[in-house]
Amino acid sequence: MNRFRLYGMALVALISLSVKADEGMWLLQLMKQQHSIDMMKKQGLLLEAEDLYNPNGVSLKDAVGIFGGGCTGEIISPEGLILTNHHCGYASIQQHSSVEHDYLTDGFWAMSREEELPTPGLKFTFIERIEDITDIVNAKIAAKEITEAESFTGTFLTRLAKELHAKSDLKNKKGIVPKALPFYAGNKFYLFYQKVYEDVRMVAAPPSSVGKFGGETDNWMWPRHTCDFSMFRIYADANGDPASYSAFNVPLKTKKHLTISIRGLEEGDYAMIMGFPGSTSRYLTVAEVKERMESVNEPRIRIRGVRQDVLKELMNASDKIRIQYANKYAGSSNYWKNSIGMNKAIVDNDVLGTKAEQEAKFAAFAEEKGNADYASVVGEIEEAVAKTAPLNYRMTCLTETFFSGIEFGRVRLTKLRAALEEKNDSLAQAILKDFEQVYEQIHNKDYDHEVDRKVAKALFPLYAEMVPAEQRPYIYNVIADKYKGDYDKFVDDMYDKSIFANRENLDKFMKKPTVKAIDRDLAAQYADATWEAYEALTDSLKSLQGELNLLHKTYIRGLGEMKLPQPSYPDANFTLRLTYGNVKSYNPRDGIHYKYYTTTKGVLEKEDPNNREFIVPAKLKELIEKKDFGRYAMPNGEMPTCFLSTNDITGGNSGSPVLNGRGELIGAAFDGNWESLSGDINFDDGLQRCINVDIRYILFILEKLGNCKHLIDEMTIVE
Repeated sequence: MNRFRLYGMALVALISLSVKADEGMWLLQLMKQQHSIDMMKKQGLLLEAEDLYNPNGVSLKDAVGIFGGGCTGEIISPEGLILTNHHCGYASIQQHSSVEHDYLTDGFWAMSREEELPTPGLKFTFIERIEDITDIVNAKIAAKEITEAESFTGTFLTRLAKELHAKSDLKNKKGIVPKALPFYAGNKFYLFYQKVYEDVRMVAAPPSSVGKFGGETDNWMWPRHTCDFSMFRIYADANGDPASYSAFNVPLKTKKHLTISIRGLEEGDYAMIMGFPGSTSRYLTVAEVKERMESVNEPRIRIRGVRQDVLKELMNASDKIRIQYANKYAGSSNYWKNSIGMNKAIVDNDVLGTKAEQEAKFAAFAEEKGNADYASVVGEIEEAVAKTAPLNYRMTCLTETFFSGIEFGRVRLTKLRAALEEKNDSLAQAILKDFEQVYEQIHNKDYDHEVDRKVAKALFPLYAEMVPAEQRPYIYNVIADKYKGDYDKFVDDMYDKSIFANRENLDKFMKKPTVKAIDRDLAAQYADATWEAYEALTDSLKSLQGELNLLHKTYIRGLGEMKLPQPSYPDANFTLRLTYGNVKSYNPRDGIHYKYYTTTKGVLEKEDPNNREFIVPAKLKELIEKKDFGRYAMPNGEMPTCFLSTNDITGGNSGSPVLNGRGELIGAAFDGNWESLSGDINFDDGLQRCINVDIRYILFILEKLGNCKHLIDEMTIVE
């Protein structure tokens, strides 16, 4: 039988894995094929499949897109108004903030279109079209144009996407970016035509005391009282096409926007989320879960924890530094705490035991079928992981310390050195011409040289504790030989004397650039050493990862055959998905019950004027105490803040719309619960909860605290 016909038969099985009731990040283009629409209707959906995703017309998917580079946003007015999370807009809010205009602390409310702030670098991406290109990829493998291993690579998929785009009817449309990706571990491939808008402006953001209420303490926790939202607007040219910023651009007339429901919700109500979940690893083996815990999470926890301690102390002492490092600290802290929670939940929820049971069942299935590939694949994965685990540990330590932790000293001067040594003056001058820009990129408005110096003094010795001497970048030999192991003295010399350390050093070098100056520059040595270590690890992991990709392709295909007949979904890869479930409370531990919603009573109960994370603005406190909630209150007069649902989400879903059975917006997803942080690896139907901010709380804050009735009037609201 033809090999690819076998693959096709296996795919029928693959999309039929058994799942728990609310588990699943479903591909919209497969809803009919997988019968997921029928299951959704049983739980309360009142729409048809075409209302959610219609390749030949307008549907709900046309009101949802990628906000920035890692979140979801939804369109909530006919004029391009975007709703997303506060933490998704945080980088933009911080970008516009200064000591004089501290929007992080005070919030930002544009009272007119003229006050909406252009935000360079911020984009919003719609999905224009989705195409199944599996047969095209398989044909290229069969024709030996590429190997099966190459079919996973970004190089091949990027080239293929460009080729197909060039032949499509979208080739001359503005803003179209094609992206091809593997699904089901390379058993399926899809091409996404994305439409990218580049003029996105900041419209509204509550103070951080509202949008980040509870801060690091409440992150990943329930009960929650955070109004985690911000608003932006898409601008386009006169024809509605994507365009770079221009004062002549106009708000985008969107083809679809979400209707907002303030009718309220009850336990058991249907809830679905459409968005772009970033990454899950639901099909890992026992060995791979252990690798995640020990080679990725544990070193990340340790290194980020030390860096954050340094940053927190300095941020608390200076408003300038607090604003500069607010987004960096938040980004670091989020997955630091996630890694802690994931490792704990893996143990508490016996994920390793669950995975072991699955492997035992799979072994029995492989024996029953007499399939040698299936019988050996788990063992082969384990052998490969034994090789990748120590390399991934070293890679995590290296990147967390020198590429994510320490900011200074990343510039390599090898090309300039070669040009000077070869006396190629024209090339040397061309390189030097960019040095002014390089300096400005290093010493940007969100960088403080003294803060980074203190981070470096903490992380250099920490890395040495975590990685054996023979596996460290060669800069550690310099520290040992020249500085007798004195990390502080080495760091001070690098931060004081290197070419890009300050303007005086740069000017001096520019007047007389020499090979000798480069060779003795500590930052240049440090950059070369860390980049060489990174490249060596990348090369070592590349072939092993290729081997693992093919093994996973076999394993997941086999799981599909074993677990007929119910439908399943591929791991998340930051593509458009839909998850459905219900509003639901939960019991995390014996004797503890968490109801499905919170109210502003909890805001006042948590208030602590001496703790930045739990400050309540005076105006908000007054509104709550007076119960001045307007039409957004519940029937009992209380103001809802957040609610729980059983939706299956992960990072990237932040900002996603939570929709009721009619497809109306009832909230915005923003977090998961602590007890289920192993969910990216194993979904637990009893514990997994999505934490959402109630749309009524968002509108209340927008209207009553922000005085933005003009934005409310743009929206389509049903009561």
